[in-house]
Amino acid sequence: MKEFKRTQRVSEQVRRELADIIRREISHPDLGMLTVTGVDISPDLKSARVYVTVLGGTLNVEQTVQHLNNAAGQLRHHLSQRLSMRTTPCLQFVYDASIEYGSRLSALIDSVRTDR
Repeated sequence: MKEFKRTQRVSEQVRRELADIIRREISHPDLGMLTVTGVDISPDLKSARVYVTVLGGTLNVEQTVQHLNNAAGQLRHHLSQRLSMRTTPCLQFVYDASIEYGSRLSALIDSVRTDR
C-alpha cells in the first residue's frame, strides 16, 4: 500500500476542518448550503485553493465565492486554532463546477436512453 504524501494528508484535514468551520461560523442566510469538495495545497503548505459547491441561496455563485474570499482571513484564523501546523495556509475559494457538470452529463445520458 502506497503512503499518502504529507500534502494530501494536510489537504484532507484542511477540507474537513474548513467544512466544519464554515458550517458553524459563516451564518449568512443568502449563501445557501456550502460544501467543501476539495482542497489543493501547495507543496510548501503556504497556500490552499479550496473548492466549494453551492446549493440554494439567493446569491449567485460569483457573489458566494467573493463572500468566502472576503472572509478568508477569519476562516484562516479559525483554521489555525484547530491545526497543529507551523503556518496555516492562505485560503483562496473557487467554485467547483464538476458536480453540476456530472449531473448535466447524467441527464443527457438518461435522455438518450428514454429516446430509444
